[in-house]
Amino acid sequence: MPKFAANLSMMFTELPFLDRFEAAAKAGFKYVEYLFPYDYPKEQLKAKLQQNGLQQVLFNTAPGNVQAGEWGVSAIPGREADSRRDIDLALEYALALNCPNVHIMSGVVPPGENYAKYKQTFIDNVRYAADKFKPHGIKILLEALSPQVKPNYLTASQFQTLELVDLIDRDNVFVQLDYFHAQNVDGNLSRLTDSLNGKFAHVQIASVPDRHEPDEGEINYQHIFAKLDEIGYDGWVGCEYNPRGNTEDGLKWFEQYK
Repeated sequence: MPKFAANLSMMFTELPFLDRFEAAAKAGFKYVEYLFPYDYPKEQLKAKLQQNGLQQVLFNTAPGNVQAGEWGVSAIPGREADSRRDIDLALEYALALNCPNVHIMSGVVPPGENYAKYKQTFIDNVRYAADKFKPHGIKILLEALSPQVKPNYLTASQFQTLELVDLIDRDNVFVQLDYFHAQNVDGNLSRLTDSLNGKFAHVQIASVPDRHEPDEGEINYQHIFAKLDEIGYDGWVGCEYNPRGNTEDGLKWFEQYK
């Protein structure tokens, strides 16, 4: 049975962010994830988790200057100091929130730039992160983003991310398998899941093509959940989708998994 985590950056957006913890717990979730914790003091987020009996299972490193088109800085040559500052801050939050996974955002490679240089910069920075996080038992995750969502992101295919994991060569670095992005780029999700087995440590879901609840669209998520059980996956499944309307009204799919 998958362990579902509500993504509080995308779900329960009818409410202010800090009120979403209680809403997720009342809806039956025991786990939460979200993009970024850095706008709030660690102690405040920890209190929200404890008050609502929730476990934090994932967040990202900081995105950089989003208004300038950045979406992570760890692959950007010349920004190593910024990347490592963000990684160190993420570790502080992960320890305070008892969070077992942190996604290191790579960044956008502008057209015409030297892709190999960006790739090597990211490898070096993730090795730094992996070595910092390993004594604390925290896993580092790397994610591919489909071009429809984030054009020119360092990795679009799950196999590109898998290659990076192998090149980084640290035993606490894994793929973050987002089935929405994977279907948009790679497809063949059952065989993809088999081929990545043992290499991914977190899963995210949303319908394709509209990124709504997992009870519509072209992915058969009941089959995917059964596949994850079949291979013995014991991590979390993050619900990173945009509700069609009111979040609670769209949670009928979740009833059987509470």
